Amino acid sequence: MRMTKALLGWVLLAAAAAAHAQVEARAAWVRGTVQGQTTAGAYMELTSGQRASLLGAESPAARSAEIHGMKMEGNVMRMRAVPRLELPPGKTVELKPGGYHMMLVDLKRPLKKGDLVPIRLKVELSDKTVKTIRSWPKYGNSPRPAITRARGAA
Repeated sequence: MRMTKALLGWVLLAAAAAAHAQVEARAAWVRGTVQGQTTAGAYMELTSGQRASLLGAESPAARSAEIHGMKMEGNVMRMRAVPRLELPPGKTVELKPGGYHMMLVDLKRPLKKGDLVPIRLKVELSDKTVKTIRSWPKYGNSPRPAITRARGAA
């Protein structure tokens, strides 16, 4: 009987961990800033095990964090805030320069090489529950950094 209860406890713990890990953020990085710059782009790869949507974000490094998308209109590339970004199950959605990305608006201070920039992502899962996922991108200037490591000097 004890073995059954212990096994059930481990199964429930594993199920809870699997449910929490439904959305994963990887390869996160933040574009470097120069003196006087008040915005910065944040980039990462998001993968979900189930249908989900990125609803927004926040960071203590900025007044606000917004999801933006890039779109050609005529001969001009336009950037617009988007209210939600779909995360199809099993597919990686890349937040990258020239595509969907996160904008950190009204930075509280310039970003220096090596800085960690905490970002909390608000994600709605297919059952309509809303979860918060934490990401700690490092400052860098490379479009393809190693996972959470800064590359390139600025």
